[in-house]
Amino acid sequence: MGSAASLCTTTCPYCGVGCGVDVSLGRNNDGQPMIDSLQGSPEHPANHGKLCIKGSKLQQTNRLEHRLLVPRIAGQEVGWQQAIEKVAAGFSDAIARHGPDAVAFYVSGQLLTEDYYVANKLMKGYIGSANIDTNSRLCMSSAVAGYKRAFGADAMPCCYEDLEQTELLILVGSNAAWTHPVLYQRMERAKQLNPALKLVNIDPRQTATTELADLHLAIRPGTDVVLFNGLLAYLAAHELLDRDFIEGHTQGIERALAKAAEWPLERVANTCDLPVKDLRLFYRWFADSSSALSFFSMGVNQSTSGTDKVNAIINCHLASGKIGKPGSGPFSITGQPNAMGGREVGGLATLLAAHLDLHSAAHRQLLQDYWQSPTMAHKAGLPAVELFQQMAQGKIKALWIMGTNPMVSLPDSNLVRQALKRCELVVVSDCVAHNDTLALAHVQLPAATWSEKDGTVTNSERRISRQRGFLPPPGQAMPDWQILCAVARAMGFSGFDFGHPGEIFDEYARLTGLENQGRRALDISALAGLTHSEYDRLAPVQWPVSAKSRQGSKRLFTDGHFYTPDGRANFVALDYQPPQQRTDQAFPYVLNSGRIRDQWHTMTRTGQAAELMQHEDRPWLRIHPQDAATLGLAGGQLAALSARHCQGQQVILPVKLDAGVRRGELFAPMHWNGQFASHGAIGSLFAPLSDPYSFQPGLKHAAVAVEPVDHQHYGLLLCRRSLQIGQLTELADYWLKIPLDKGLYYLLASRAPNWHLLAQYWPAEESLSQGRGAACLALQQGRLDWALTDSPSGLPSLPTAYLQSLLDTGVLSAEQQSGWLRGEPDKIYCQGRQICSCFKVHEKQVLEAIAAGQDSVGKLGASLQCGTGCGSCKPELSRLLKTPVQPAFSGGQSEGSLDQRAAILLEEAV
Repeated sequence: MGSAASLCTTTCPYCGVGCGVDVSLGRNNDGQPMIDSLQGSPEHPANHGKLCIKGSKLQQTNRLEHRLLVPRIAGQEVGWQQAIEKVAAGFSDAIARHGPDAVAFYVSGQLLTEDYYVANKLMKGYIGSANIDTNSRLCMSSAVAGYKRAFGADAMPCCYEDLEQTELLILVGSNAAWTHPVLYQRMERAKQLNPALKLVNIDPRQTATTELADLHLAIRPGTDVVLFNGLLAYLAAHELLDRDFIEGHTQGIERALAKAAEWPLERVANTCDLPVKDLRLFYRWFADSSSALSFFSMGVNQSTSGTDKVNAIINCHLASGKIGKPGSGPFSITGQPNAMGGREVGGLATLLAAHLDLHSAAHRQLLQDYWQSPTMAHKAGLPAVELFQQMAQGKIKALWIMGTNPMVSLPDSNLVRQALKRCELVVVSDCVAHNDTLALAHVQLPAATWSEKDGTVTNSERRISRQRGFLPPPGQAMPDWQILCAVARAMGFSGFDFGHPGEIFDEYARLTGLENQGRRALDISALAGLTHSEYDRLAPVQWPVSAKSRQGSKRLFTDGHFYTPDGRANFVALDYQPPQQRTDQAFPYVLNSGRIRDQWHTMTRTGQAAELMQHEDRPWLRIHPQDAATLGLAGGQLAALSARHCQGQQVILPVKLDAGVRRGELFAPMHWNGQFASHGAIGSLFAPLSDPYSFQPGLKHAAVAVEPVDHQHYGLLLCRRSLQIGQLTELADYWLKIPLDKGLYYLLASRAPNWHLLAQYWPAEESLSQGRGAACLALQQGRLDWALTDSPSGLPSLPTAYLQSLLDTGVLSAEQQSGWLRGEPDKIYCQGRQICSCFKVHEKQVLEAIAAGQDSVGKLGASLQCGTGCGSCKPELSRLLKTPVQPAFSGGQSEGSLDQRAAILLEEAV
């Protein structure tokens, strides 16, 4: 906690950037502490005061309305003692009957390092199984496997400063402008300060990040190994290898070069579907630059050949000596706030804590002796996908899920559902009251969330930061480590009597130095022995933090020494392996998935914030205009997607035409789920196929069929209360839920609508209707209770500001009532899509400013403030500056204008 000024410095709970956040605290009317305001921490080296839109809206997503506050068993509220005894007895019984491998934990990159450490200790050292895996398996395990193959350790060698110090920045499978906006702003600034800096964007589709690129390589999905094998072959053919570095610090170059030699320039261009001139330019830039940074993310990792992709990138850095120096190296950027912290303490089924080797008997014994535990896992556990496959076969009897939503995030959600239904005991710890996974839990445990959690996290540059709790947990919520310790003690285990997170951190820090002597990359032993006060004041620091580097370490491998037995880095000889989920005549389209700018993971938190739904309020399916025309699809129309392994189940999404998507390919966001959409969760379309080394599933390449959907009847329901999912199912065949301040609205579609049921769900004091279709208003003392309007041709799209105005108004005026019934919102609200979430700047305002002569992003910012907050909207502002079309602003999403833009872009491309 801060001083009398009521200021607390903590860490953002979203992506792996690890931004510092300064929280100012006040008191509510009851005298209880509350967030008064927050901002980025100017002193934190990860963000220097910057926050993205999600981080800046943490106050809005930290409310109590959607919290799980009391333990539940079979849906009934119980006390903690009963809940703990239920979990402990259930796990103990399963172990007694079927052995330790019949139970499992599935944890999360949302956990703090201290939570992760206790969970791993309990499972591996006391239960005696390695069946603890994490949703970080879906995020960065291919990077882990690639680093270990090449360097002998899970050791990311770079730091954020390298973004500003490189001559060549290569973004591979990363839409950083939307997924890591704070780092993207550092890239923008780097280019401003150094106009000679080149940025290459390698991504199958044109994204917001492409706006900053000097070269966009719209690579065929899954061909990254070919691209970087070709680069290695190019360096060798042109005698551009760093022979001194190779001979002094590496091994295996000849086999790697032999495989790379199979990929001359023309063959690479043909396989990757790239112009030879663009490919040659990229290779030339890499060769000529004295420094190069390869910044890669989910587009590389989430693949059935993700580890090989990582090693293909690393091979090129080793061959050119571009590693261990400023501005150079293979930089894996993680998706979750503590994905790296989880790796440090063994939060994957293939690891032991503190980078000890699960396959080493000596390391297993070392850890068991240190913990003084009764047993120790002796073989790898089940990684995420296989864990749920084994559960579906009845082999896992008890599962504890912590802080994650696998029903939405894992591939083949149908199999996940079957697995959870078959499991005898499903325990879920979470901070939210409802999500798709909680609905299948036998025991629900209320966990603390960001504002209440106290511990550490490690960001993508190996920087450990304190996440400080500044509010008391509401209701009966408890930190995860406390819940775990209580269950461990109830199972009869000692070693879990921690009274403070600093004690857990101290045990972990001491372990990292145990018989290390520089042999393991991870060493924070210099942080052992901190008092509680020193732990609370711990400043951000990058590991290793040892006797040799007490102030931390910016970069690794600066001396050319690696963590392999002989100290040399390994080249890996690589064959190209196409994606396993292949297209064919029946399923001809490749579906890619990813994030949008203002949402986070499965929307359990960000989906509740009305402001974060203004930029993208629905889960669009992006498709090339020519493909859409072939399929008979128009912008805004609903399209159904299906895959071979889940026939009989469809995902249904509105169409958005996008000439930045390659022909034959599609893109859909991964966030939507059963709480916000009837048919929007795309996880079912991805087959449960994983990389053979990292076990990370392929979530970027599904083979799907697409067809138009016509429901005949469409509606928009504006209301102050939520409908139950069962009521929505009665009301319509298809629905989307979009929150507003003081209410929400639903988009509905049905073959035979049951709109009349609304009057049964919510009887109105007064109702008004219009002869036009189904438009009606339900009022209570003149104040809007709920309102329905219909559309004959597709999902209605009314301006969000207009809908919000009807909820904000007390007694509706006669003009407001008639406007709704006529379907004619006041023109003042027809501003188009919100572009800037920080300052609520809409598309019409931007285009009017451009027409008035504001011809740069900077000038637009000076005029409208857009782009001057979190900066996430800058790429879209840049696109609007280049687009010569003035849109029609009849609807909130102005999809018609987007169709026009796509058509013009297509014409230009042709």
